[in-house]
Amino acid sequence: MKNYLEFEHNIKILEEELNKLKDPFNKEGISEVDTKKISQIESEINSKLKETYANLNEWQKTQVARHEERPKAKFFIDNLFTDFINLSGDRRFAEDESVLVGFALFGSNSVLVIGQEKGDNLDSRLKRNFGMMKPEGYRKCIRLMKLADKYNIPVISFVDTPGAYPGIGAEQRGQAEAIASSIECCMSLRVPIISIIIGEGGSGGAIALASANKVLMLENAIYSVISPEGCASILWRDPSKSLEAAKAMKLTANELLKIHIIDEIIQEPIGGAHRDKEQVISSTKVTLMRRLEEFKNYTREEIFEQRRKKFLDVGRQKSFTSFAKNLSSLVKKDNFFITIKENCLKYKNKLIIVFLLLLVMGLFLLNSL
Repeated sequence: MKNYLEFEHNIKILEEELNKLKDPFNKEGISEVDTKKISQIESEINSKLKETYANLNEWQKTQVARHEERPKAKFFIDNLFTDFINLSGDRRFAEDESVLVGFALFGSNSVLVIGQEKGDNLDSRLKRNFGMMKPEGYRKCIRLMKLADKYNIPVISFVDTPGAYPGIGAEQRGQAEAIASSIECCMSLRVPIISIIIGEGGSGGAIALASANKVLMLENAIYSVISPEGCASILWRDPSKSLEAAKAMKLTANELLKIHIIDEIIQEPIGGAHRDKEQVISSTKVTLMRRLEEFKNYTREEIFEQRRKKFLDVGRQKSFTSFAKNLSSLVKKDNFFITIKENCLKYKNKLIIVFLLLLVMGLFLLNSL
């Protein structure tokens, strides 16, 4: 049974009608299929899907990104890679089931694959902790990313998490430190990292695995520092203002591409990735191959420098300061006396020597008179 979002009500009615028409038997058990009517409704459904999904607001895109039938990391791993070997444990505390990490073949090339996995049903969601990683999960990723770097193997990560797990145990085991260390590890690697945000990219829990040379997003995915509900609760004390929060946060792929937070959008089928998973796999595979090919002739240092420059440039684009009439207004205006003070402090030792020399010369002149 399909799960429909609240804004898909008209599509739901049409598809239910279509399913009834496709039933090959009426009440009397006699075959009676109206092919003309079926074609008409199918055309109407496609038209309605195009219209609806072309005009999604930010909150509706958030709902699509969270759709329970949306392809998860495990689906991408199973269908994009061969010979995937899942590796476990951080060698410190325990295994974290919310993230799949292992070596695999992408075409004929070895890669390290990381995937934040939410699960497909209640049992798997509980097992995977709804995609919320614990410190041991990040430390497992760090351990294997360093191993990949040692053997010059590219890293591909699939990001899909509401955020890092905020439980007491996770905090006691150093959740913040683990996230920071994961970001540091990503930024220090000398092999290419390609990150794809396939659903939710929630806060530090996402950026810990998305500090990559190239950050890609599925068309209806989201990437933000906090959930719209959380933002609305903090700013307005009202979670129902999620739409206003989502608009202000600029969490959609189109908005993030404009301000260079991400590098490319992978188009989804009409109606979202959950309606045609095979098409999503095909589009993702082509994009991944092309992006990895870009780094084929890069040296290890060039790969590192490209990633470093990419993140240093974030926020320096004009789009971030469009609120300012003149960019020069953002530059600190030096005060004359402050400038003198700063220069005196800067050249303090030299000024002392000059002062002493002048004092000695003054005393010498006085004695000679």
